Amino acid sequence: MPPRRSYDQYCSAARALDVVGDRWTLLIVRELLAGPRRYTDLHADLPGVSTDVLASRLKDMERDGLATRRRLPPPGAAYVYEVTARGRDLLPVLQALGAWGQAELGERRPTDAVRAHWFALPLLRLLDGEGLVEVRLEEGLFHLRAGAEDGPVYGDGPAPGEPDARLVLDTGTCTALGRGELSLAQAVREGRIEVTGEGTLAKALREA
Repeated sequence: MPPRRSYDQYCSAARALDVVGDRWTLLIVRELLAGPRRYTDLHADLPGVSTDVLASRLKDMERDGLATRRRLPPPGAAYVYEVTARGRDLLPVLQALGAWGQAELGERRPTDAVRAHWFALPLLRLLDGEGLVEVRLEEGLFHLRAGAEDGPVYGDGPAPGEPDARLVLDTGTCTALGRGELSLAQAVREGRIEVTGEGTLAKALREA
């Protein structure tokens, strides 16, 4: 494997960019925060990345301790990639980048891909408290774990168990939340988010 490129600067920001500054690396981390993913799943949810670049980035991430690869037991018998504890430490970095970049979103362009679970990180940023939340959009269903200290922070499909709150909203509302134009409490008060469930999170959202 070729040596890692470096800025050769004695600065923690430069050292961090030596590891995660390559194109696609942080977006691969975003996908792996959902839990173990097969190569084909990663490629499907990273539209625009070539197979060569994805394979190269995954190898770099294994070398740098951000991700590991393991074989699932039968009957799966497929290889999956998963984020390490060091890789998971990038969650607040991704959330901060998302908060900084919300002003760049603007209107969705015809060429822009979208996946339902990409809205998980901005929603996590806005939720106060801890618990399992199921979210339904037009694009699909996903779940997230507010306040989780380890393990996957979100995932595709329904919640793996009874969620503390269920949210139903349209993509326009979710986009407005992500752009900072709307708060969760305001969206609930205006009827733009339907909240069900008896968990603490659901009750707090309804009472906000």
